[in-house]
Amino acid sequence: MPFFNVGEENTGAIDLYFEDFGSGNTVVLIHGWPLSSAAWEKQVSALLSAGFRVITYDRRGFGQSAKPSSGYDYENFSLDLHKLLTRLGLRHVALVGFSMGGGEVARYLGRYGSERVNKAVFISSIPPFLLKTPDNPDGMDSYVFHRIRNALIADRPAYLSAFLADFYNVDLLRGTLISDQVIQYHWNIAVGASAKGTLDCISAWATDFRKDLEHIKIPTLVIHGDADRILPMAATGLRTYQSVKDAQLVVVKDAPHGLTWTHADEVNKELLAFLK
Repeated sequence: MPFFNVGEENTGAIDLYFEDFGSGNTVVLIHGWPLSSAAWEKQVSALLSAGFRVITYDRRGFGQSAKPSSGYDYENFSLDLHKLLTRLGLRHVALVGFSMGGGEVARYLGRYGSERVNKAVFISSIPPFLLKTPDNPDGMDSYVFHRIRNALIADRPAYLSAFLADFYNVDLLRGTLISDQVIQYHWNIAVGASAKGTLDCISAWATDFRKDLEHIKIPTLVIHGDADRILPMAATGLRTYQSVKDAQLVVVKDAPHGLTWTHADEVNKELLAFLK
């Protein structure tokens, strides 16, 4: 299995798992919390069929990557991405971030610029700034983050089950656009992640990406569902669209947070049209 090294902790290497398939223009897919790159299943097949080279990787602490005790912040996440692009010698890349993965896209471009990147895509993504502050009154109160942390500490498997129910709007879409088997599969992925990494990522959700977005000068696409219960579009996707000059916005009607599975056909159509 292919891995790339991003550091060491005590006697162990911090190696991140990645997959590199196909040929053509390169697309790097960055997954969300608490899943892994396996969640891109429906996009990978569509992109390969359309003639793209597709690279996915598991964020530190998740999927098949190493599970260190530290580094769960966007400075390290963006550095990990930078090390992947550098190791593979990639240029003219399209970065596609889903949910928490949109933070990597924003922070990477804000920190490293667009020398290696020519397009950016934010799907159900976390920017620009989730935390409520005096200059960000539309954000979430800090107690929301504390409540999630406490729920994870008390019973991580149970919380992840409830989270995925809202992730896919299971009460409305179960049996039609999402099956029990997919929900179970994604729960298995989520519960297999680092317990500490899963918890530490909550603090990273309060990262301010507003200045990062101001630095983006490349073609940018924002895709968001108007029924997203995890990251409501008005607080995230719409504001990201407004923050990036000349960005495009696609609103997927009645789509939940996890629209890359439930509304994959619509997402893939818009993604391919933008990348081509």
